[in-house]
Amino acid sequence: FGALLERRELFVGPLPEQDASLGGDYSAQDKYRIWMRHRYGDCVRCLGELMGHDAFQVKELALCTLMKFVELEAQYPLIKIEWKGTLTFPCDLLKVVVDGLLPTTEDASLLISRFQEYLEYDDVRYFVMKAVTASIGQVMQKTKERPLPFYQQNVFSLISPINMPNKESEMVRFMVKQVCLTHCLQFCFKAHKQVFEKMWLTFLKHKLPPGLYKKVLVILHDSVLPYMNEPTLMMDFLTVAYGIGGAISLLALNGLFILIHQHNLEYPDFYKKLYSLLDPSIYHVKYRARFFHLTDLFLSSSHLPAYLVAAFIKRLARLALTAPPEALLMILPFICNLFRRHPACRVLLHRPAGPADMSEDPYVMEEEEPSESRALQSSLWEVQSLQNHYHPDVAKAAAVLSQTLSEMEDDISGLLELSASELFDREVKKKAVDVPLEFEQVRGLFGKKNDIFAEHFSLD
Repeated sequence: FGALLERRELFVGPLPEQDASLGGDYSAQDKYRIWMRHRYGDCVRCLGELMGHDAFQVKELALCTLMKFVELEAQYPLIKIEWKGTLTFPCDLLKVVVDGLLPTTEDASLLISRFQEYLEYDDVRYFVMKAVTASIGQVMQKTKERPLPFYQQNVFSLISPINMPNKESEMVRFMVKQVCLTHCLQFCFKAHKQVFEKMWLTFLKHKLPPGLYKKVLVILHDSVLPYMNEPTLMMDFLTVAYGIGGAISLLALNGLFILIHQHNLEYPDFYKKLYSLLDPSIYHVKYRARFFHLTDLFLSSSHLPAYLVAAFIKRLARLALTAPPEALLMILPFICNLFRRHPACRVLLHRPAGPADMSEDPYVMEEEEPSESRALQSSLWEVQSLQNHYHPDVAKAAAVLSQTLSEMEDDISGLLELSASELFDREVKKKAVDVPLEFEQVRGLFGKKNDIFAEHFSLD
């Protein structure tokens, strides 16, 4: 069929019915071409079905054959060109390929990865994005807002690696070599971005499986928002994601930060929501570094009210009582920086020692509204407790708050990614300077005199 396309031996123009053409006023040559064109259509349908075959080798061959047909049809179109400059890209044939890449009942990520090389062509990428948008509209409208995990994962696998050009001069690779199509897309760079934007908005307006929310939010700020004509259109999706809670809310912060910082977006009760994200899990989640980097940026303004910053300081300190050492070595300098930026909050440090009974602390940990938490009336007894921490580096970092703070802020960027294994390696490699000349021999599990554990455990 490739040879027939090159020799122009397939019927060009609106294809008549096969039975009608045999009895019509067509020449023998036209009847042959019509018959061969129908066989070509049957071949394309069979190849489309084979993209769902059990064997990957068959799928791959069907994909490559169809893309070869796309290339040949683009060069030798099967439609009549009425005037010079008419777009001749075989969109219907490419839609067969896209539909084959997006099954609803199985994971097609391996076949999609094989297809990625074709997305390097600017014209193929453009029409694939249009085909994906149409496919999402057709498939998802039938589900009545119910997620389709396989289908949506396949769509994400196809569209997430798309490398958008940054400017028109970068659009130089085309599968179709005709000057007309090159110029059509060359001068429609904005249209290229519009198709990209519409594709993502169509994909994200439907409810996603929870795991897919995380994958989308991880790449959204780098790979999607910068290439949209109107990034603020992502506000609805980010607001929904921000309200889900947990790690998904933490990841949504990145996109919201870009919209607030670069596009002057107003988000009501933003700090109230950020405050509610502070729970014991933030010191343990995979995205801890990203969250605290953004929180540091959000709390950097000197115009924030003292009660708000005090509520954040107090909540972070309270949660620090159960945090691992690697998180404490990051959060204590973080709290110090907040005191440097907002001197009005230092009243928390200069109050007498904390209450003997937890119930006497005026701070209300369960209060969702920072202004009602009464943080400014409390004291930072939690940090005083951390000065007796079992890890000497944590105790040293907590002791800084008992001294006069310097004006220069601590750089916490190197501490955001600190892990327990790195902390352990650092301790192992540390060389002792002061060696005790007298020591008490360890007894029991914790090495104390009259330790009750010594009655049940022994150190070999």
